[in-house]
Amino acid sequence: MLSVSIKRIKLGEINSERLLLENICFDLEPKKIFTILGKNGSGKSTLIKSLTGLLDKKYYSIDGSVIFEEEDILTLPQEILLQLRKNKIKYVFQDAANSFDPLKPLRYYFDIVNQKDELNSLLEYFFLPKQEELYKLYPYEISGGMAQRVSIVLSLLAHPKLLILDEPTSGIDSAIANLMLLKLKDFVSQGNSVLLVTQDIIFAEKISDKISYLSGGKLAPFYNTSEFFKISEYSDINFLKA
Repeated sequence: MLSVSIKRIKLGEINSERLLLENICFDLEPKKIFTILGKNGSGKSTLIKSLTGLLDKKYYSIDGSVIFEEEDILTLPQEILLQLRKNKIKYVFQDAANSFDPLKPLRYYFDIVNQKDELNSLLEYFFLPKQEELYKLYPYEISGGMAQRVSIVLSLLAHPKLLILDEPTSGIDSAIANLMLLKLKDFVSQGNSVLLVTQDIIFAEKISDKISYLSGGKLAPFYNTSEFFKISEYSDINFLKA
């Protein structure tokens, strides 16, 4: 599905570079949910943004490869990269409201996806307004949690092969989190994959097939969820709060 081999990610100019992440290697498999746990500031968002070239090249440099469907994403021309992000790898960012253009109504984004058949059922599932009401709203008129749910719906409507989520439970309550958990499990059952990064260790334990931990700029190997919590280094459920 996705094979990541990144030697290093640096921030800054040549004479004043700062190493952010190094030796990041993992493979995502179909039909599984992979979770990367880590504290605030550990580089989780930087890592997932690097996977499809979302880091600004003026400030960030990436040494490595990200192979998807036998091509290195990091070397793709911009127009192909945009199509990849549109159709095959979708993101739901933590600050979902800022993913939208405040000058465009939400209708604009649903028209781009153009998947009307499933729309109403997904809106109802995630307790969002009906289509005719939602389409009239602008991003600044909805809450952060609502923006996150809208982003999830838009991503699912695109039928991607890989869905990447940044702190997916940060703006929603436990009831919506449980609904999302069920929907993501259904999504991967269709042959797709999910990669999420979070500090929410309880949600991670419930949803994940495999878990890793990012700390000190390095990513630990992925372990099956039950095995991960048996390893002494990760066995304390409160370790993220330290």
